Amino acid sequence: MNAPQTSERLSPTDEAANAAHSGSPNTLRYQSGFGNQFETEAIPGALPKGRNSPQRAPMDLYPELLSGSAFTAPRVENRRTWLYRRQPSVVTSPFQPFEAPLWTSGAAGGVAVPPDPLRWHPFPMPEGDQPWDFVEGIRTLVANGDPDAQTGMASLIYLCNRSMQQRALMNADGEMLIVPQQGGLRLVTEMGLMDVVPGEIALIPRGVTFRVELHEAQARGYICENYGAPFRLPELGPIGSNGLANPRDFLAPVAAHEPQQSYEVIRKLGGEFWHNRQDVTPFNVVAWHGNLTPMKYDTAHFMTIGSISFDHPDPSIFTVLTSPSDTAGTANCDFVIFPPRWLVQEDTFRPPWYHRNVMSEFMGLIYGQYDAKPEGFRPGGASLHNSHVPHGPDTDAFSAASTRTLAPQKLDHTLAFMFESRWRFRPTRYAMQGGALDTQYAACWAGLQDQFKG
Repeated sequence: MNAPQTSERLSPTDEAANAAHSGSPNTLRYQSGFGNQFETEAIPGALPKGRNSPQRAPMDLYPELLSGSAFTAPRVENRRTWLYRRQPSVVTSPFQPFEAPLWTSGAAGGVAVPPDPLRWHPFPMPEGDQPWDFVEGIRTLVANGDPDAQTGMASLIYLCNRSMQQRALMNADGEMLIVPQQGGLRLVTEMGLMDVVPGEIALIPRGVTFRVELHEAQARGYICENYGAPFRLPELGPIGSNGLANPRDFLAPVAAHEPQQSYEVIRKLGGEFWHNRQDVTPFNVVAWHGNLTPMKYDTAHFMTIGSISFDHPDPSIFTVLTSPSDTAGTANCDFVIFPPRWLVQEDTFRPPWYHRNVMSEFMGLIYGQYDAKPEGFRPGGASLHNSHVPHGPDTDAFSAASTRTLAPQKLDHTLAFMFESRWRFRPTRYAMQGGALDTQYAACWAGLQDQFKG
């Protein structure tokens, strides 16, 4: 793709990602700031000045508006981008049904399970004779809500060993928060290119077309498919004006476009899948301006807040992004991370306490160990604790945390995350019968004996 090499910010992790990606000699550049109003052009002069849709756009490009909110949404919440393309999106061909049986949507795609804690071993990669690209390798693990009602979310896993070849995906059901766990990805989007590696995340807005290329032979990771309100930064309240995820650390791509070629375009709408074959590449945007754009974020930039006196704070202090619901303070979905951090509390049980939450929690591990589950919870696996299902440190973690000397301690080389939702998750048949389910999970608490000394 033809992309300019003069933009506002360079992501350090892209040096390694580009070196590993054949045919990508140039380090990608980005624009900085969550929700900012950007403007970018792959060819100087491609953007019209002073208006969005002149009678004849520069370079005979076609103006096209992509809306991420209703026209009448409050200005602070309004999301839209003007695209200037060589051919508009209406130049296409009829769509036919497409089969994606393991990518189900909403609570209706789940099965009934008892209120037990659930955990999965790392999900196995496809074998060499099973070539799966990003779309073919997506499996829904748990879901709630309904994409047609624009509420709820799904937690997915992707397992792939080939790049998408002249194939693109557009999800009209919700935005996709991609969390790589193994292997870097190049995301080719209508607005430009982004490289993401484990430790980073990428956010693809609802309705934006993209394709996924692999940096290595295989890739595995997690996806939050958010049907509800778009993700935004959480309010900081008494924390003040700084902390957690800072807006400047979110990076948007610069405009890029590729030569005309035939494409298969897959669209997801209402939980159903459709595809066509068209002679027009979806990646023909020469310039754009607006605030609806894919973004990436390096979790190493997260400014962790914690107690420096006593007690383990609520995990809400680790919220990176939130999708609000109609009940204030009770999210449709929160994206929470547990990154490296110092523990210094006095007279405190430092891992998370035992708890039964009103919110439902889906967790994954990117690398390292999670302090409350040092054994059994492994990178590439997952766990689910639905609303009011009790959970907390396993036997070994409780014993160690109850007896160790409370010197300052650095939790290092670890990154876990959580998709948290007010709605109960329903696991899919694949999640319960796909072979990675840890049927002995509950045994990790069997050693917690009655030690009451009344």
